[in-house]
Amino acid sequence: MPASAKVILRKNLGRALRQGHPWIFRDALVEAPAVPGGAVVTVAGRDGRTLAHGYWDATGPIAVRVLDLLPVRDVQVLVCDRLRQALAKRLARLDRNQTNAFRWVHGEGDGLPGIHVDLYDQVAVVRFDGAGARAFYRDLDHLLAECSAPLRLSQVVDREQRASLGEIEVRENCIRFIVDLGRGQKGGLFLDQRENRHAVAARAAGKSLLNLYGYTGGFSLYAAAAGATRTDTVDSAKPALATARRNFQLNHLSLEHAGFHATDALAFLDQAARRTRRWDIVVSDPPSFAPSRRALPAARSAYFRLHRLAATVVAPGGLLCAASCSSHFPRDEFLASVERGAAAAGRRFGLEAVTGAGFDHPALPAFPEGDYLKFAIGRID
Repeated sequence: MPASAKVILRKNLGRALRQGHPWIFRDALVEAPAVPGGAVVTVAGRDGRTLAHGYWDATGPIAVRVLDLLPVRDVQVLVCDRLRQALAKRLARLDRNQTNAFRWVHGEGDGLPGIHVDLYDQVAVVRFDGAGARAFYRDLDHLLAECSAPLRLSQVVDREQRASLGEIEVRENCIRFIVDLGRGQKGGLFLDQRENRHAVAARAAGKSLLNLYGYTGGFSLYAAAAGATRTDTVDSAKPALATARRNFQLNHLSLEHAGFHATDALAFLDQAARRTRRWDIVVSDPPSFAPSRRALPAARSAYFRLHRLAATVVAPGGLLCAASCSSHFPRDEFLASVERGAAAAGRRFGLEAVTGAGFDHPALPAFPEGDYLKFAIGRID
């Protein structure tokens, strides 16, 4: 491979890079190199010493995504090695007879910054984070096919070009889901919540469950399959709730004690609180209230209101399971929000467990931006 272009840092990022942080923002550079997006570049300090190697993005705020501290001799060999390593880690822990939908590649966490690859049975859905990633991984479909044994991969699809795809059925811990790869958010199944769905199911036998922002019913399905006495799924998207109902039928779960409510979650909680309705378990898994740092003030208010109302409708001694998928809302602040919301409802939140995304969404210790999902389970008194 020919010598790569060099980018010089104006900021002292040597320690962060050595510890494994995978991003270099554009404002950290002295100047931009005259290379196309996707080109491999060498990152050096002001003293000229080489610090890392990555690929260039000519347009996005993240100018360089770091691949390694050592020179990249062959891009295809590096990508294939890391694809195989990532797949081996998943297959070592998953029984594909029980679970055939999972994240194969979680970008920076798997040493392949700028891409995510989700597997739905034999279909791989790829998301590129920007033009630089798309250019660098330009042969990814072929590399995924080459490195996919023993998956019997049938199709690789760009997430932005998946409109022509339809529905398929997948399994997660033996529970069957309909996923719409063409139109559904994240395919219609939020793979990062798999282990949290299992944790809720382990507590659900003989209990009633309210699933807020329930989408296609993941937490409700797990709870019903585990022996919950009743589930109520709330989401503003009618098509998602229609799929949730179909998922119940697909798993031969009774609809007699399953409610599906097409409405805003906060409006539903307001009305439920006025009617003094209560559930043994309340799951709150909203979309990101803080997609950027600028949104944090509004997000704090939204999370507080949600946690206050959710705590209000938990039966005495029941569980509140609260989630946040925003990396801009830190874990400590999130937990404090749950506690303050419960206190404002005249209740007390006793934390029992706090987790994050499933093991197939690994986060680097030096990359807190990648540790986005928080899931807190606590007793409400």
